[in-house]
Amino acid sequence: MVYKIDCVELKTNEYKEKYGKFIFEPLESGQAITLGNSLRRSLLSDLPAPAIVAIRIAGINSEFCILPGIREDVLEIILNLKEIVLKGNIETTILGRLKVQGPAIVTASSIQVSGITIVNPNQYIATIFDDSIIEMELKIEVGKNYRLVDSQASIDSVDFIQIDAIFMPVRNVIYKVQQIDLNSKDKNERLIFELWTNGSISPYEALISGGKILQNLFSPIITGNFQTVKSETPDPEKKVTEIPIEELALSARAYNGLKRAQIHFIGDLVKYSLDDLKEIKNFGKKSIEEVVSSLKKLLGIHLK
Repeated sequence: MVYKIDCVELKTNEYKEKYGKFIFEPLESGQAITLGNSLRRSLLSDLPAPAIVAIRIAGINSEFCILPGIREDVLEIILNLKEIVLKGNIETTILGRLKVQGPAIVTASSIQVSGITIVNPNQYIATIFDDSIIEMELKIEVGKNYRLVDSQASIDSVDFIQIDAIFMPVRNVIYKVQQIDLNSKDKNERLIFELWTNGSISPYEALISGGKILQNLFSPIITGNFQTVKSETPDPEKKVTEIPIEELALSARAYNGLKRAQIHFIGDLVKYSLDDLKEIKNFGKKSIEEVVSSLKKLLGIHLK
């Protein structure tokens, strides 16, 4: 059965965030929830996007500092920077720069960066209420999902303040399943799929990208790209023979007698017969009985 996809609603809000509503039908029973859940996880976790991952502010070496002449402290500025939405394809880390002298309201439009588009240039960053200057560098990378501050990276880049980065271009996804014809024996289903993006990507583009990710994920299965690996059946005898004689929990007299005879593992011990054990110096009848009993009780091995 081939289903069709209809886009029944598209809109953009004042913050340039985009919304799309799609309907997939007809789907066989059980397919709608499989498709909906797979697409949702892919869209929320696997789509790459650029984001600010660290900042360096002139004259500041900690996020707990206060900037002279600036209304916001560094923590508030970081929170505002995290709301900036970026768009672009970059392969390596790039730097953006910002330098503004007050009095002024500083927004994302003041950031100078190449290879990246700022989707929401009106995003507020800070207010300078006198002739002070705010100057900073922004480290931008492409990633997926949500990345917490890396403590090791913080150590390696002392002059940069690390930021928890939100790379997710798709902000939210919801879906629901409906049965198309309640009176039909086929029980075909309809998938109603809604998604919201941050404006760096359209709902159409997001859906196509999510579908391609799933296609690549299942490609080895579809093409039959299997590798036959010969698994070696473990040899139970081998494992037993590698057990040290300490596992037998012998008395000190019996244990020391075996050690003096250079018997360190069960594999060494099972090579001995009862007559061989009698030949061990100072290894008496009680020690032999103890060894025979422990082997039989713990490992099911019978010495003859």
